Amino acid sequence: MNIDSFLLMRHEIILTLILLLIILAEIFAKNKNTVLQLALALFIGHVVIGFFPQQEGSLFGEMYRTNGLLHFIKNTLNIGVLIILLQSFSWISEKMLPDHKSSEFIILLFSSLLGLYFMISSGHFLMFYIGLELSSLPIAAMVAFETSKRRSAEAGIKFIMLAALASGISLFGISMIYATTGTIYFGELSNLLQINSLSLLGFVFFVAGLSFKISLVPFHFWTADVYEGAPVGVTAYLSVISKGSAVVILMIILFTVMSVFAEITKTLLYIISVATMFLGNLFALRQQNLKRFLAFSSIAQAGFILLGFMSNDTLGVSTIVYFVAIYIFTNLAAFGVIQSISFHTGKENLEDYNGLYRTNPKLSLVMLLALFSLAGIPPVAGFFGKFFLFTAAASKGYYLLVFLAVVNVTISLYYYLLVVRAMFLRKSDAAIPYFSSHATMKIGLVLAVLGVLIIGLLSPIYEYIYQLSTF
Repeated sequence: MNIDSFLLMRHEIILTLILLLIILAEIFAKNKNTVLQLALALFIGHVVIGFFPQQEGSLFGEMYRTNGLLHFIKNTLNIGVLIILLQSFSWISEKMLPDHKSSEFIILLFSSLLGLYFMISSGHFLMFYIGLELSSLPIAAMVAFETSKRRSAEAGIKFIMLAALASGISLFGISMIYATTGTIYFGELSNLLQINSLSLLGFVFFVAGLSFKISLVPFHFWTADVYEGAPVGVTAYLSVISKGSAVVILMIILFTVMSVFAEITKTLLYIISVATMFLGNLFALRQQNLKRFLAFSSIAQAGFILLGFMSNDTLGVSTIVYFVAIYIFTNLAAFGVIQSISFHTGKENLEDYNGLYRTNPKLSLVMLLALFSLAGIPPVAGFFGKFFLFTAAASKGYYLLVFLAVVNVTISLYYYLLVVRAMFLRKSDAAIPYFSSHATMKIGLVLAVLGVLIIGLLSPIYEYIYQLSTF
């Protein structure tokens, strides 16, 4: 093994070095704000380096592997984390820095991202599980990071207990699969795995455990409480980065390692998709807190994503990855607006947004764009994302599922427009006053908006993903 081989792990190595530098800076730097600025600068460099060409290959006996598609996914996650970091910069520097917790937050955030890297590139269930735990444990600490708020601590306890249960269920399923095949290498499992009672039970347990991270029904109960209790930046991370990574690794494992269960997978995910879409949308209708509102919206979006799993071929892979990329930028635009308003006013409820356009028109327009994209209204990116998902399901003859998805799009359009109505049509004597967001927040919102517009309006991006959609 030479230096060229280790460069296959470029994302992981660079992020590990950044973590070490931040730890050293935290120890020796007297001005902790310098550490925060250093972390931001280093991560921007990491994002830029990520777009340099990279070879495909595997390491450690194919425990770790990378290719063009995985490289694209990691770069997308990097941009998403950068946007979250920019949007949370003022919160970290003004709220966490005085309590001497700014560096700890950055370290936890980057550690979780490092775990997601390993999970996505895993070619072995041990590597997958290590990545899963490395990504989940820091999130639990970040959820409970606002120690002065009781609901934040409560959300952290709920997340860590349910995450531990989900990890245990997944690990139990993996042990059953190992018992039937004698291996946990993905490449070997795809040839050795056969349908029998033990392997089928292991398959169900594994999918159930991973469904927790994606918030699929009936493993969604934690989502709304944790999203509401966590800091907004952490909620955004949970909603897009953590969930997007879990969708990708589930797709890879189901389409390759567990392809023998293809028909069972489609039946199981068909039922889960319908239940997830309807439950997420119907419960979103009742929400007044916007973080809980977007929590149930994200549950519904997870149901839509499952339509892509009905086509376990190149079309299915490309549509899932494309929708995840759109979902990341769209949700970050919405959460950015919520975070900016929450930081300056402390308001997070729907009625607080009455008359927002008259006082803060730019934030209202960003939220409008994000909600239209989530609803799937053309010509923004969300429309094309859902269209390709529907196409993938229809290509395999799942017309009833597509019809039910269209019904759910109609339901979601109603509650997304409730927010639009509050911002643009309703008046309020106590409207949120005008304020100017921090420069980093503005940059974060601009990047999110550009992502929504560019991915939606430039078809070459989908074509590029389609060309990469091989394992």
